[in-house]
Amino acid sequence: MTDATTLVTTLEGIASDAEREKYTRYFPPDPDAPFLGVRMGAVFDLAKTALDLPASGLEQLLEQPAHEVRALACSIMGKSAARRRTPPERRTELYELYLRRHDRIDQWDLVDLAARDVVGGYLLDRDRAPLARLAASGFWPERRTALVATFAFLKRGELDDAYSLAETLADDTEPFVQKALGWVLRAAGDLDRERLTAFVEGHAATMPRAALRAAIEHYEKDERARILAIR
Repeated sequence: MTDATTLVTTLEGIASDAEREKYTRYFPPDPDAPFLGVRMGAVFDLAKTALDLPASGLEQLLEQPAHEVRALACSIMGKSAARRRTPPERRTELYELYLRRHDRIDQWDLVDLAARDVVGGYLLDRDRAPLARLAASGFWPERRTALVATFAFLKRGELDDAYSLAETLADDTEPFVQKALGWVLRAAGDLDRERLTAFVEGHAATMPRAALRAAIEHYEKDERARILAIR
């Protein structure tokens, strides 16, 4: 079985200055969380070879400063949780690790790699109360996790949790939460347009524009204009 140290060495061996430069378009420089310079496609391919990496190894990866190493951990977690033959014990292990080390899952892309399948997938047939606690967090990645996790429920046609969290976070000022809110509402609207319309009509006057525009992206032009004009 591949271990965490070997995975890190592999990533370092395929890093390049050119790829590192590309990341500056999407992420501000952060000396505490540098980029190695590895294509995300390569990170995802490597993740597929390590889906059984133990929680201890995943935590080793999460503790690394390099962004791609933590992305590798999140990709392994997400892909492992999504795999049909993954046993319940492993799903529990991944869920508990994700929440316990959310301090290291601190960027939008890291959340998006794992929240739906690790958190949402685990809670499909369980009490959804943990999502309300995440939504109340002062740490914005946890609020984004709460929203992204509901994609697992939406896939099953369940809308109530998405709207409950949307009510809580409708006026959230963090841009990365706003974007997730808009995407969740848009997906919910694809399942029930009338319910989305009622929601956005009730919140259009105060809802951040980025979230509102994303939520109604699939509406006709005239309907979008009508909702955006609500004050």
